Formats: sequence, C-alpha cells, structure tokens
Amino acid sequence: MDLITPDLGLVFWTGLTFIILMFILTKFIWKPIMAAVNNRENNIQEALDMAKKTKAEMEKLQTQNANLLKEARIERDEMIKEAKLTSDKMVESAKTKAKEEADKIVENARVSIEAEKNAALAELKNQVAGMALEIAEKIIRVELSSDEKQKQLADGFVKDINLN
Repeated sequence: MDLITPDLGLVFWTGLTFIILMFILTKFIWKPIMAAVNNRENNIQEALDMAKKTKAEMEKLQTQNANLLKEARIERDEMIKEAKLTSDKMVESAKTKAKEEADKIVENARVSIEAEKNAALAELKNQVAGMALEIAEKIIRVELSSDEKQKQLADGFVKDINLN
C-alpha cells in the first residue's frame, strides 16, 4: 500500500517544489506568456476587424462597380440610340436631297424638252410658211399671168374690203 499513500516528506517536498515553481512561473514566465497571448489575441482581433472592414469595403466597391456598370450600359444605350437617330436623320436627309435633285433634274429635262419642242415647232412653222409662200407665189404667177386675171383679182379684193 505504500504506493497508494504517499509519505509525508514526499508530500512536503512536492508541495514546496510546486509552490516555488508557481512563484517562478508567476514572477518570470507567466507575465511574458500572458503578454504574448494577449498580444496575439489583439493581433488576431485586429486582423478580424481589418477583414470585416475590408469585406465591407469590397461589398461597397462591388456595389459601386455594379452601379457604374449600369450607368455605363445606360449611357452606351443612349449613345447607340442617338447614333441611330442621327444616322436615320442623315439617311432621311440624303433621301430628301436626292429626291429634290431628281425632281430638279426632271423639271430641267421637261423645260429643256418643252423648249426644244417649241423651237422645233417654230422651225416647222417657218418651213411650212416658206413652202406656203413658195406655193402661193407659184400659184399667183400662174393666176396673174394675164391682165384680165389681175383685174378680176383686184375687183375681188375691193369687194372684200367694202363688205368688211
């Protein structure tokens, strides 16, 4: 049973060694260990706080990026819309200008054709009048070849003048 019940001297020396060891540990080792543990705890807490702060900043930046992307998309859509409107206006303006020019060309051609037609008609009238004069001249020469025929013609003119 000696193994189960310790001797009084052994208990005394074990207790004294424990108390001295506790005193040494408390005086020289416990404070630096506690300071190191507290320092480490503070560092971990600071790192956790920094991580939370960084996470919050990242979420804020992501929100800002999302807003910027929305604004950029809206601006891009507006620019595309404006460009399309501008191109439509340019196409419409070009069509209108082309139509006006085509109408002007058609009008100029019509005026030119009308002028050429009138010139051709005038020339034809002149040629017809010239031919009529030549024919009339030949007929009058034949008709007025004798004096009696000349006298009859003069009498006919006099009657026409008196009637009017």
